[in-house]
Amino acid sequence: QVQLMESGGGLVQGGGSLRLSCAASGSIFSLNAMAWYRQGPRKQRELVASITAGGTTNYADSVKGRFSVSRDTVKNTMYLQMNSLKPEDTAVYFCNVVYRRNSVSPITYTWGQGTQVTVSS
Repeated sequence: QVQLMESGGGLVQGGGSLRLSCAASGSIFSLNAMAWYRQGPRKQRELVASITAGGTTNYADSVKGRFSVSRDTVKNTMYLQMNSLKPEDTAVYFCNVVYRRNSVSPITYTWGQGTQVTVSS
């Protein structure tokens, strides 16, 4: 089983910055794609940013130019640097990881518990 530990959420004023972290631990043979999703009040969960094992990144249009996703393959940790935050970025941010437990297991995925990000106007 793989566990994800998210951290870095909090309350920030509009225009401010936060950095989220997602550390994966447990039975990991390989980590494939890692991604951040968010779910705002009365909204569906949406993809914010993703990064492949090779480092290719993808962003939602709403965060392009403001957010940056990265990963440390040694620490099995993904980061989300969020700058120029807006009130509409307020949401619970979830980490999602695609992985294999061993060399013969199928690819599977898991979710973190989520971390609250609140941006005041």
